[in-house]
Amino acid sequence: MADSVYAPRLSSAVSDGKMPATTIALRHSGVVRTTHWITTVCFLALLVTGIEIVISHPRFYWGEEGNSLTASLFDLPIPASRGGVKTGYSYVLPDQNGWSRYLHFQSGWLLVFTGLLYAIHGLLTRHFRKNLIPAGADLSWSAISAVIRKHLRFETSSAAAASSYNVLQRLSYLAVIFVLVPLMIWTGLAMSPAFTAGFPFIVDVFGGFQSARTIHFFVTLLLVLFVLAHVAMVCISGFRLRMRSMITGRDSLNKEHS
Repeated sequence: MADSVYAPRLSSAVSDGKMPATTIALRHSGVVRTTHWITTVCFLALLVTGIEIVISHPRFYWGEEGNSLTASLFDLPIPASRGGVKTGYSYVLPDQNGWSRYLHFQSGWLLVFTGLLYAIHGLLTRHFRKNLIPAGADLSWSAISAVIRKHLRFETSSAAAASSYNVLQRLSYLAVIFVLVPLMIWTGLAMSPAFTAGFPFIVDVFGGFQSARTIHFFVTLLLVLFVLAHVAMVCISGFRLRMRSMITGRDSLNKEHS
């Protein structure tokens, strides 16, 4: 999520032509960096606690009702942490369902407020339009295929290209920000009896509580795949540089002074 504003800072030695110039680039605003790291912590907390919640009942259903006595849509091949859940294993895992549910919903609400802050900031600063929405020419198959070939060959980007997102990054970030994360939050709220009591349409849209839980599970898998791909690309393109830009907000690009 880049707010690219380049501000050159040249030393006196550079002005004399004695050494390369260093351009300090403001790549990420304070709001983008703060919401990025809060979201990261929330996602990790949600993932760990979500795994613990699933372990308590690793069976998934469709519709409104679903329990150990009804047929499941599919089962995860793991033992449960509750003896009453039929999983085919002769033993159960330690039950961590209590604290994991509390932390899961707390992390979820923090993610909601963080996402709202990021969305408001993105709209007011035109961050989405400037940095995430791809140009029409970038959506052509030739442009997209060129980026795919570059990734498959593990080619590094030039300094100029690295200062902005390519079309695949833009499309994936837009899908995560405006589709997957909202859907994860919506299906999460649909599993809250207190929330659906006041807003029943939240769960009715999905056809029932169990349908929302199943969709929530698959959306989580997609987000995990995105995070793994995101981390891999950060490592390939330069881990220290990318981490520094997301922590300090600035890139250092060495340019030869003429």
